[in-house]
Amino acid sequence: MYFDGLIIGLASFLIIGLFHPLVIKGEYHFGTGIWPVFLVFGIITGGLSVFIGSSLVRALLGVTAFCSFWTIHELFEQKERVRKGWFPVNPKRAETAPEEPGETSRAE
Repeated sequence: MYFDGLIIGLASFLIIGLFHPLVIKGEYHFGTGIWPVFLVFGIITGGLSVFIGSSLVRALLGVTAFCSFWTIHELFEQKERVRKGWFPVNPKRAETAPEEPGETSRAE
């Protein structure tokens, strides 16, 4: 029997589950300015995936790379969710966060 498909499926689920809190905590503590970290991490894991011999490891690195790339998009979506009040604003960053035109102050 071959379990590669089940392992990749379970690992993909866990990797996606790991990136979800990284988006929330990353945006809270660092704002959207942390996106280059995810870009570099995605490039590194994607690059490594083409040099690894094991198809299982290669697939997991590829999944990790594209989860990292998707996280960049989600960081900016998280910023919007915070603006709407669905998630808390970091009070340490509220005064320094640049405001969008027509937006009220976040420190209020």
